[in-house]
Amino acid sequence: MKQFQNILYVNEETVDQSSAVERAVSLAENNQAKLTIIDVIPPVNDDYQMETMNSHMQALEVLIEPYQNRMKIQLDVLMGKVFLEAIRSVLLNSYDLVIKAAENPDFMKRVFGSDDMHLLRKCPCPIWLMRQLEKSNYDCILAAVDFNLLDPTASEQALNLEILELASSLALSDFASLHMVHAWEAMAERVMLARGDIPNNTIATHVANQYSLHQKGLYRLGETLREGIGTDAYDIISPRSHLPKGPAKKVIVTLAEQLQADLVVMGTVARTGISGLIIGNTAEAILGQLSCSVLAIKPPGFKTPVKLTE
Repeated sequence: MKQFQNILYVNEETVDQSSAVERAVSLAENNQAKLTIIDVIPPVNDDYQMETMNSHMQALEVLIEPYQNRMKIQLDVLMGKVFLEAIRSVLLNSYDLVIKAAENPDFMKRVFGSDDMHLLRKCPCPIWLMRQLEKSNYDCILAAVDFNLLDPTASEQALNLEILELASSLALSDFASLHMVHAWEAMAERVMLARGDIPNNTIATHVANQYSLHQKGLYRLGETLREGIGTDAYDIISPRSHLPKGPAKKVIVTLAEQLQADLVVMGTVARTGISGLIIGNTAEAILGQLSCSVLAIKPPGFKTPVKLTE
């Protein structure tokens, strides 16, 4: 079962983040992981630098005061841009998860130039963006997976398994329901319909065959998950499978709303040929519509464009 060992929490003072901090502390306790909280502030004049940093450090100490008797929490105040310093911290300290309260109550409905979206695009480890008034325990977790029937890759399989293992670990710890979702479309269905000379029953048979292939692909993923986490854990979770037909950017959001999902665990896919832009069109569209918390995972081999030094 997937466990975190070194967690970074990024302070977001523009919102009430008490529930997000509580969640981060509980997660660290459950995983027996180290927890570090950082605050990133804009550069200031040297005359006020120490005073400003001390002020922000005191604010962090107030933030963690309720948890002082539960675990040791490392604090740090950095200067620069939030997303850059957070990612550099990941590179320097090998954090395996970044947690942050979302920047505003509308969650992802914001300009893409925000720190949150930069982290989603460029953070090399999983990034967990939490909504305000985060639940201490989730009731419903949705794991969104994707696979190519014609050209499956090892990288794609590894990403899907990490999504499912992380979602399963959280579902077990929270006693939450787990839903595996794979959006699918029948290859060439639109072309067949557009031609106008292909019998409807032939098209229906083709669509049914395509559905069966996607169904088998999702079943195989579930069985691989069972092998990975063990039958006992798998049976406790009893993940439910969903195969909504249609574009992922529409049907996954709709399903998340119908299920009243507390968290969507999903992967981000690199666009090739566009330097520094490493979140796929579909993933970005989904993230832009969700109103629940999100745990976003990069594909294997992902390299952040952020450097330790400019």
